[in-house]
Amino acid sequence: MTSKQPPGERYVDTPLEIVPADPRTRVAAAGQDLQAFEDLMLNVIDHWGLPTEDIIVNVREREKLLKNAPDALEGLDETQRARASYVAKMILAASVGLFDAALNYLWNETINELRARVASFDVAYFFDLAEPDPARRSSLKNPEDLARIDDAKLMEAANRIKLISDIGYKQLDHIRYMRNNASAAHPNQNALTGLKLAEWLETCIREVITLPRDNVVAEIGRLLHNVRTLRLPEAELDNAATFFDQLPQDQADNLAAGLFGIFNPPDATPDTQDNVRNLWPALWPYVSENARNECGIKLSRFRANADLDRAQRARDLLDLVDGAAYLPESDRAAEVAQSLDELNNAHEGWNNFYEEPSVAQRLLDLVGRYGQVPAQLSPRYVNQIVYVFLTNGKGVAWNADPIYVSLIGKFDGVQAALALRSFTDTRISSRLQHELARTKWEELLDLVGPKLTGRRDRALLDSIRGFTGTPDQLILDTAIKRQVNPDTARPRKKARTNGR
Repeated sequence: MTSKQPPGERYVDTPLEIVPADPRTRVAAAGQDLQAFEDLMLNVIDHWGLPTEDIIVNVREREKLLKNAPDALEGLDETQRARASYVAKMILAASVGLFDAALNYLWNETINELRARVASFDVAYFFDLAEPDPARRSSLKNPEDLARIDDAKLMEAANRIKLISDIGYKQLDHIRYMRNNASAAHPNQNALTGLKLAEWLETCIREVITLPRDNVVAEIGRLLHNVRTLRLPEAELDNAATFFDQLPQDQADNLAAGLFGIFNPPDATPDTQDNVRNLWPALWPYVSENARNECGIKLSRFRANADLDRAQRARDLLDLVDGAAYLPESDRAAEVAQSLDELNNAHEGWNNFYEEPSVAQRLLDLVGRYGQVPAQLSPRYVNQIVYVFLTNGKGVAWNADPIYVSLIGKFDGVQAALALRSFTDTRISSRLQHELARTKWEELLDLVGPKLTGRRDRALLDSIRGFTGTPDQLILDTAIKRQVNPDTARPRKKARTNGR
């Protein structure tokens, strides 16, 4: 083609001849082309004897996505756009009416980008948070192993590290739910619209691909890298102690899990272990009771897996801070913890209705045989039981549900109070976005209500029942926040270092 190209336009070898520089002006006139292509392909498919009903969405919905996609893509720079191949596939699939496939492509792009963010941060630290089972954790070493972490665990651990925000986690969890139940894996075109796809595209870009790195997260990543690779000088240790005083509670707990994981492997160098020994007493005053108890539970699981070297190193860290009180009540804690992991894995799996009952029954046998869950495991135990009791949002696992009711029926007063406050957990709050989970939440309140005898607990129950919004919004209510956490003004302990 030898003619001169007009400004703002480019020639392509198609019957349309000229495509304007701004695609939105072309989309407005593309309806007839999309309809003609649809009619052609449906005739071909019909000629071959294949079904043509409910295969593709209508042209109007496709136009909505194509008109709004440029706005969603504005947040990407040239480099990010150049590597977003799944976004390109999403838009092409949507343009021909395959919205279920388009949602699959969008999710693939999101997960790929999230894995890339984790790999550029500290993959070992991430694995320590994402996989509590020591046996499985030991096989996770390199960025390539991120593909072995399922999407739910990937998002949860990324949220704990703050590579995605709490709000972003809830939004992405909803998209994951729709991907699992309304994408190409489970055809359901009626659940997807052009505006929704455009909104989800913008969410994935804003909450994953272009989300700025938090300064605290970056500082933790730098510290962990230095702990592994250098012998930290005195000044660095003093600076770290000052940094601990500024950490939010969840990040202090995460850092403790990271240092614990760095210290235990058999390939940890003497310099690395000395770094952790020097930092551990300074960090310990800022670590929550739940995170301290988790250290004892991990020690017990090392023993259960006959990993005696790791168990001894875990005990050394607890002894370093006079943490004998956080040792497990018995090795039963390891069995209960393992059952909770297995129950979570079964619940998140594709065959959860089939897998959950047998795992839940094993957990009931453990609790029934010993009568009470170890106190240090209670918060995790209660949250996991509540999480699976609320269902996956799609349907009730009928053979498992009576077991969950029985487990909740065994809650004591303290565990019932924990269940009442479980809406503060990010996973549970996100699950409560679904109508079925909200129905089960009301059933949960009926089950735990009679067990609540404390004045504060009864007052909180009344406030929750009187809340006019949906239960996933409970944690956003200022008055309820104060009732859940009345001691937020409690002063923090002063950091203490070894001889400094």
